[in-house]
Amino acid sequence: MENYTSSDSSSDSESGQERRRHGATLDLSGLQLDPESVCSRLEAAEAPQLVEHVLLGHNRLTGPLDGSGHWDLALVHFVGLASLDVSGCSLSGLPEALNEITTLVSLTARNNALSNGSLPKSLKGLVALRELNLSGNRLTEFPEQVLELPALRYLYLGGNLISHITQDVWKSQRLQVLSLGSNRLAEVPSTLGQLVSLQALVLCDNELESLPNSIAHLKKLKSLLLHKNRLRTLPTEIITLQCLTELSLRDNPLVVRFVSDMTHDPPKLLELAARVVKANELTYEEENLPRNLIEYLNSGHRCVNPLCKGVFFDNRVEHVKFVDFCGKYRLPLLQYLCSSRCIDPRDADEEPVSGAMIRKVLLG
Repeated sequence: MENYTSSDSSSDSESGQERRRHGATLDLSGLQLDPESVCSRLEAAEAPQLVEHVLLGHNRLTGPLDGSGHWDLALVHFVGLASLDVSGCSLSGLPEALNEITTLVSLTARNNALSNGSLPKSLKGLVALRELNLSGNRLTEFPEQVLELPALRYLYLGGNLISHITQDVWKSQRLQVLSLGSNRLAEVPSTLGQLVSLQALVLCDNELESLPNSIAHLKKLKSLLLHKNRLRTLPTEIITLQCLTELSLRDNPLVVRFVSDMTHDPPKLLELAARVVKANELTYEEENLPRNLIEYLNSGHRCVNPLCKGVFFDNRVEHVKFVDFCGKYRLPLLQYLCSSRCIDPRDADEEPVSGAMIRKVLLG
């Protein structure tokens, strides 16, 4: 008897209608079965029309399925199949027959030996596919077949050998999560900024030295992971991403420089003292002060932040707001620190200060 599990904790007396609504799972994972054995078990499955999830991970499904075990063809009996997991099966290819599973919502094929040439030439048949996970394979190029998936929301391509992202990536307009960590990316196309539904972008552990300014168009972006790259600067436009709550920058040259500047180049005492005088409108008699101090006090400028009203002089302190795991550095985006109001939290009904929307930045 195969291992069936319901996707919820309903009782055994549950009606057939309820079982169909919640679906069931056929778990054949971790059995080290060869393709023919997997095919036999799929064909012998009871009530395949009630199964929504099939787990075939960590079996010996080697090759592109051109042998005697056509388990991919056996899957057509699972007319309500929503998710399929074939991770860790030493697959060197995915079958074209997957296009016939039009009900498939999630396809996971992590940690195999898939290359660009071993993927189906087209994925147009997967009209309902929302999640595709091809992490940990041997892809050297961004698989453009995924651009044919009209319902795709989550795309995981981390741990491959991808060296560039296609300019046509903008076509995946419904994409919410794009994960490309641990690849060989040296640049990001500006068209990435047209993925207006994107909420999470993972680009960590690559070879990026810069990001396009179009990143600022990702108005729904909540998480941007950039650690372990070669970034020396960030687009200043990034401060307009008001939904951004997680920015990971550790192990980039820019972090080393920012931390060094904050630690070893604090504002001068003259600057701080002059701010106090001007901000508090303290009176002073010019005849009692040296001319150079009078000229310095008269050179003050109001902060560009309308909510601050602080003062800066010739030493405009560049403040970088970020926090590491130990909480040592509280302050990641460039702003002028003219007074405490530049970094204090704002009320929800007030206009946010540049960088104040950053709640969590991972540096350590």
